[in-house]
Amino acid sequence: MTQGNAGQWSAVVLGGGDPGDPFAAAHGVPVKALIPVAGEPMALHVLRALRESGRVARVAYVGPTVPAMNALLDERVTDHGTLLSNLEAGVEALAASGLAPGERVLVVTADIPLVTAAQLAQVLDTAPREAGLVYPVVRRSDCERAFPGVKRTYARLRDDTFTGGNVFILDPRLVGQFLPRLREVLAARKAPLKLAGLIGPGILLRLLTRRLTVRELEERVSVILGVPARALVTPHAAIGADVDKEDDLRLAEAHLGRSSSPQS
Repeated sequence: MTQGNAGQWSAVVLGGGDPGDPFAAAHGVPVKALIPVAGEPMALHVLRALRESGRVARVAYVGPTVPAMNALLDERVTDHGTLLSNLEAGVEALAASGLAPGERVLVVTADIPLVTAAQLAQVLDTAPREAGLVYPVVRRSDCERAFPGVKRTYARLRDDTFTGGNVFILDPRLVGQFLPRLREVLAARKAPLKLAGLIGPGILLRLLTRRLTVRELEERVSVILGVPARALVTPHAAIGADVDKEDDLRLAEAHLGRSSSPQS
């Protein structure tokens, strides 16, 4: 069987967070991933989609859980406090219990309750196999068609205007190689001169003037991180529709409520 066939993937779900998060506190839960959406923790919607995709054999969950989630988990991992530390801990937990030679890992944030099993299956089935890191992106037009009025951060490239997804695929053998560089990039994101130095002034100028292509961005990210990186353009807006604020929560409630309503 090849990677992408049923049950051939392992997944890390990132459900940790700041214990002082006011959004979570306002809903009476310790972290955002446990905020109820359509009567269930938003993380439970994500876990169910993974299991029903027919592609995921094992799931490591990083962060606090509730009993309803536990039957869908293979590994429970303590929240390490930051996104990248949680990513590393989740991958290590899967590796410790055994990953097949050449197996790649799907990483999903726990705050995309609108994602479906079919969408996750399609992403896994179409992901480039030669890349060490695959990052799905969604066109702005697809986001606005699926969720009118949704507010996202977009990057305007020469090919189109995109937002980032909340899933990615990685080669677990390369995590130790690219995480230090990724930490450096994230640390510089609020220091424009330092960020420009990391990205390169020519690439930054092309990005700002909308002359940068997806392929050029892939090549630069590959150089920065030291691993072959590829973007995967997906039409599935739910992959980019994370729940970060009350407006997002209302949107998710409305769409999940609509999808569960009896059909006339």
